[in-house]
Amino acid sequence: MALFVYVDYSNVWIEGMRVSAVRRGMAPSPAVAMRDHITDQSWRLDFGRLYEAVCPDDLSIGRSSLFGSRPPADDSLWAVARARGFEVTVFDRNAFNKEKGVDMEMGAQIIDDSYQWMKPERDDRVVLVSGDQDFLPIVGRLHVRGIETTAVFWEHATAGNLRNGVDSFAPLDPLFDHLTWRPSA
Repeated sequence: MALFVYVDYSNVWIEGMRVSAVRRGMAPSPAVAMRDHITDQSWRLDFGRLYEAVCPDDLSIGRSSLFGSRPPADDSLWAVARARGFEVTVFDRNAFNKEKGVDMEMGAQIIDDSYQWMKPERDDRVVLVSGDQDFLPIVGRLHVRGIETTAVFWEHATAGNLRNGVDSFAPLDPLFDHLTWRPSA
């Protein structure tokens, strides 16, 4: 079996900032944090630990791809991701500072990979690190091909129909402390 891992980094980070805001008392619930656009801007995701959580050492990784917005020039995240074996695809933000194209590119890559590299007969699996319901048609096509899917994301931000459409769902919430970056001592 091989895992094919696709990470929507921007959404993981943004929704993690909402979870942190709730934990720090800045919002009473994730729903309120989402509604009122409340985030803990000081929270940082430890990408290495996210990698460990979704890419276990004992399993073969067929492909791992990270998608997100173009970082500042001095940001080291993307270098760390590349060093861990992730292919990195970055997008410029538009004039309204919105990220566009990530879901479509992720979906296109997943479908391409499902025909080029994934082997249902060896039980290859897609790990989608996103909670966006836009991926539901992709999940449906993978099911038709016999490829199982796992969604890994924050509880509050995972669409119910995606959660019900995948073969398994793993919430990031229990890993919050583990995923929170802390400077080395």
